[in-house]
Amino acid sequence: MNSFASQVKQELSEINNLKDKSLVRSELLGYLITSERNEFTTENQYNINRYGKLLNNVGENDYSIVVKGNKFTIKPKRKIEVSEEIQTEEQFQALMRGSFLAKGSITNPKSSYHLEIIFSNPSNAQLVLSLLKKYSFEFSIVERNYKSVIYISSGDEISRFLAFIGANKSMLNFEETRVLKEVGNNVNRIVNFETANLNKTISSAVKQIEDIKFIKSKKKFNMLSEGEQELAELRLANPEVNLTTLGELAAPKLTKSGVAHRMANITKLAKELRK
Repeated sequence: MNSFASQVKQELSEINNLKDKSLVRSELLGYLITSERNEFTTENQYNINRYGKLLNNVGENDYSIVVKGNKFTIKPKRKIEVSEEIQTEEQFQALMRGSFLAKGSITNPKSSYHLEIIFSNPSNAQLVLSLLKKYSFEFSIVERNYKSVIYISSGDEISRFLAFIGANKSMLNFEETRVLKEVGNNVNRIVNFETANLNKTISSAVKQIEDIKFIKSKKKFNMLSEGEQELAELRLANPEVNLTTLGELAAPKLTKSGVAHRMANITKLAKELRK
């Protein structure tokens, strides 16, 4: 699991709401509906501790914890069943918090935007999907390896969902990373745009200079008007500037379209001389 996903789950695991039995049952139910197995496995100690606290809080303390490699597994001695009708927004927030802690993941926003929760039972996935829509969350669903996965890939939706399940610090970190990333993308777009324009300017200037030098080599420079000759000399002296700047160097100043018109005449003459 990437560091950002771990950060989110650690924050959720530290939420102090265990005095409210209704929210405890709702969160525990969120864990349980993601899997059809009667045990819970995670790589994070704080997550296994959270699940253990939820079980203890509802009187389900007959379980063992097995550590194998970097994985922790809680194995209850009997099937855990929770009966809790989800009626309030707080209860649904707790349910989604439990589901995300159990089988949720989120990509590092530095690379991409994607949050998902995996359900072993398609019916549970569809039920959660319908409840999410009531709160205007636009999750999609896909089947993967015989399991149902609900997911969102919108930065706005992910940010709102993190806040909804109580990961407020992670939401702020997500937004900060997102802003910095988008600013960086905008800067890159501007740089790429300016580079493309510069390349275009240089390419055009090279062609114009070739035409001017060719006309001079044929001793036909006097076939250009006085204004065109002046512009030609300016282009030879300023090969790096664009048409707008070239027009500002002229006396009197020329508009970009005026410069383009005179350059077109120079190009036309060079083309005729090459025949």
